[in-house]
Amino acid sequence: MDAVVFDFGGVLTNPLDEVLARWMAREAIDPESFTRVLKQWYSRRVAPGTPIHRLETGHLPVAEFNVLLAAELSTVDGSVVAPDGLMDRVYAGMLIDDEMVALVRELRALGLKVALLSNSWGNSYPRPLLDSLLDAVVISEEVGLRKPEAPIYELTLARLGLPADRVGFLDDSQPNVDGAAAVGMKAFLHRDAASTRAVLAPHINGLAEVYG
Repeated sequence: MDAVVFDFGGVLTNPLDEVLARWMAREAIDPESFTRVLKQWYSRRVAPGTPIHRLETGHLPVAEFNVLLAAELSTVDGSVVAPDGLMDRVYAGMLIDDEMVALVRELRALGLKVALLSNSWGNSYPRPLLDSLLDAVVISEEVGLRKPEAPIYELTLARLGLPADRVGFLDDSQPNVDGAAAVGMKAFLHRDAASTRAVLAPHINGLAEVYG
């Protein structure tokens, strides 16, 4: 590999399942109502153009998405889900994974290029950190494209100036991993920092399999 591309939420941060569970607990969200929204708006089977797809590509403002999502959610105590600032509240518990940041720094020190490829859900990004850490940053809402569709991977490869077969890709979503593999990237499902390091180690000279 000459480069590795990282997803943001759930890869460079703590797991998204953890983030979402904490939000639902704080606001007494009925988990089944959120699962229903994901099935209707985000499953592999749905046609393009759902509110989540339009949010990711920047075609639906976050404030409007908040209203749509709040209307679909229910709570276990019968309270109303306030739309104002909803996605900010959803992602309030998203924290940078220091071990993954250390891995990114190590890869760059070994001479590899490193990049971010992220689908945005209205969450904020620590841009000073990312801009100092990475050679390229591709965020779906900024480029009008989204994973797992091929054009956004191809754009990322173009920004790196590398062919797909020389680039690794890490994501916590299997459809996004499959999308990267479909364009020829070496794609891996991320679970945690230690297992990702072990997966990358055979492909990268000088990368230890365990933390020392």
